[in-house]
Amino acid sequence: MTEFLQIEELDTANGKAIGVARLNSEKSLNALSEAMIDALGPQLAAWDADPRIAMVVLEGAGDKAFCAGGDVVALYNAMNGSDDGGKAVEGFFVKEYRLDYQIHCLKKPVLVWGHGIIMGGGLGLMSGASHRVVTQTARIAMPEITIGLYPDVGGSYFLSRMPGKSGLFLGLTGANINAADALYVDLADHFIPAEDKGRLFDALCHVNWGETLSLNHEKLTQALKTLEMPARAKLPRGQVKAHQDTIDRLCKGGDLAAIVQAITGLETDDPWLTRARDTLRNGSPLSAAVVFEQLKRGKDMSLAEVFRMEAGLSWRCGEFGEFLEGVRALLVDKDKAPRWRFGSVAEVDPKVLARFFESPWGQHPLADI
Repeated sequence: MTEFLQIEELDTANGKAIGVARLNSEKSLNALSEAMIDALGPQLAAWDADPRIAMVVLEGAGDKAFCAGGDVVALYNAMNGSDDGGKAVEGFFVKEYRLDYQIHCLKKPVLVWGHGIIMGGGLGLMSGASHRVVTQTARIAMPEITIGLYPDVGGSYFLSRMPGKSGLFLGLTGANINAADALYVDLADHFIPAEDKGRLFDALCHVNWGETLSLNHEKLTQALKTLEMPARAKLPRGQVKAHQDTIDRLCKGGDLAAIVQAITGLETDDPWLTRARDTLRNGSPLSAAVVFEQLKRGKDMSLAEVFRMEAGLSWRCGEFGEFLEGVRALLVDKDKAPRWRFGSVAEVDPKVLARFFESPWGQHPLADI
């Protein structure tokens, strides 16, 4: 297909086939590029329409990552070379969200092999799959607050539906979670040890796939459960459930400034909570305000409405310059000293925040989803 997207079709014992799409950019931890998106969307549509294809697998090349997120350095270069930052990022984000929504809507079973780093845009690909598998190496996060962005790719939808206040906490702090956490907050469906991948693929090639979509979904579920049950002892210890009471206490109420003060003022020796606290301390106050508002709105929205809202939010992030500055500080100049526009969430101009939630389009480019 392309050098950055490898396509295979694995023959099964009964004449059906399994479509495998592999993100192939190990050096960038399989960062999602516009070229990958352009190639993957049509391939998934073709497989969904091909009666020979029983199911689809999405995976990442190498052992380090499924996908570490969108190619934000490419977006930085586009914004930096443009007089219109919103317009500069529009094409990428609209295409990305259209692909994410497409995965949610595919009729055939879709398995994502979630190993290693799964962040940002990688989580957008994974969240739409019918069968989301995580391994003991999975390290998942939405750390956009560190680059002046916000948890996009459907984050307004899935973060707002997590247990208690865990979605808000993860969005504000960019905290890393593991396989056990992903199962708890409903970002994953199954746990399979990384070393059992070969056994899983062999089992899938010997499933008696049929013509009935619902039965093929059930057959994939059963194949995963067969490997999952004896492997539960290898599931790592989670953090979110263990800290749920603390998370809910820190994030209670409707005052964002008080919530941020509670988290950033937390005195603890717990390494996971300490990293979360410090990330929020150093993150963009504007991003924190966007996160708080997007989750309030997202909990009552359909998935399509969420992607349309997020397309506008991403356009505004490109327009305002906070995203440009965040990527510069973390990934381009790497001085880790971003000059955020506001000093605290209390200083965020309500008019600026309101503008982020105003669509920049008369006719929305995702109106058809």
